[in-house]
Amino acid sequence: MRHIDTVIIGAGQAGLAASHELTRRGHEHVVLERSAVGERWLGRRWDSQTLLTPNWMTRLPGHRYAGPHPDRFMSTAEFATLLRDYARGFAAPVESGVTVEALRFRGGWLEVSSTSGLRRARNVIIATGWCDVPARPAEATRLHPSIHSITPDRYRNPASLPAGGVLVVGASATGVQLADELRRAGRRVVLAVGGHLRLPRRYRGADIMEWLDLMGSLDRRIDDMPDPVAALREPSMQLVGGELRTIDLPSLAAHGVELVGRFVGADGRAAHFDAGLRDRVAAADRRMHRTLDRIDRVIDRDRLDVAAASRPVPFIPPEAPASVDLVGGGIRTVIWASGYRRDYRWLPPGVLDAHGELRHRYGVTELPGLMALGLRFQRTRRSSLIDGVGADAAMVAELAHARASASLTA
Repeated sequence: MRHIDTVIIGAGQAGLAASHELTRRGHEHVVLERSAVGERWLGRRWDSQTLLTPNWMTRLPGHRYAGPHPDRFMSTAEFATLLRDYARGFAAPVESGVTVEALRFRGGWLEVSSTSGLRRARNVIIATGWCDVPARPAEATRLHPSIHSITPDRYRNPASLPAGGVLVVGASATGVQLADELRRAGRRVVLAVGGHLRLPRRYRGADIMEWLDLMGSLDRRIDDMPDPVAALREPSMQLVGGELRTIDLPSLAAHGVELVGRFVGADGRAAHFDAGLRDRVAAADRRMHRTLDRIDRVIDRDRLDVAAASRPVPFIPPEAPASVDLVGGGIRTVIWASGYRRDYRWLPPGVLDAHGELRHRYGVTELPGLMALGLRFQRTRRSSLIDGVGADAAMVAELAHARASASLTA
């Protein structure tokens, strides 16, 4: 059995940010990665996918974008290369091809059992992220066997799917991008719309992320939210990188995407949807205009010399059917763009809540030495963004270092 101060699980941006901060403190640690650095950004993304945040927001501890195109968007392959270069730059102690199988707390140590053996650590940092495993509802098993059923990590491009129409379930960032790409390829596309955040890609001459950053919206703390539980369940924004254009429900409908309500079930040939489409769209529009109102107030307050306001037009979707005959309508594929879940089966009892999520405060759990990084609203709205993991990594690394140091003097 090997002893070490800290084990980091996951070598994505969160795990590498933690490793950078521990390395800077001269703190002994190892990063266990089940595949390879950046592999999730290569093997589990579609061909045309880019980051949703502009290059200037690609900031990690000790690194920030300094290239000639700050307002463009990296492809996922480019970001994977960046992560690998970043890890090499400070000699991150990454062990690739290692799967963590179990974690136990024993005698004041955290025991990490993995395919590379057993380690005892003072600290364990879970850096597997918020977007760990694509979610697929139980109702997916009730689809007709002729229908190809996949999650977005299995999608590559329109040609990778069987011929015919596609039902995309979920209208946040991933769902609207896939619906747009498939419709432009000439496919019949039905989009099942659940909760979503509508925002323009650009507003008054600047990227929407620049306005959210300037207003401090991304730095709102979970403690400041009127409903922290609802904040944790916020859907991602309907944004697309790569091109400076807006993808939202009005633009999709204008190109022939058929909008229906939230997916509620299937019975073989048919998929069924709720009747809440119009209410959901109206709520998203109201929230969007409240955000744009705040931006306008900042512009007026600071007397910024920017473009005149041009608001997205209100959208009332057409009446939507309660059911769609998938087989009869030529729908041959369903893509479940319905969010992600966290796979914590390897964790000990007592650290998860009733929904299978990690119980924590700012990433610190009740189990001594067990911490996490990269979670939705871990401390602020920025926490799960590439741009935001650095501040949380510094906090977690300082706690880990202090705990290990205290054990030496005890």
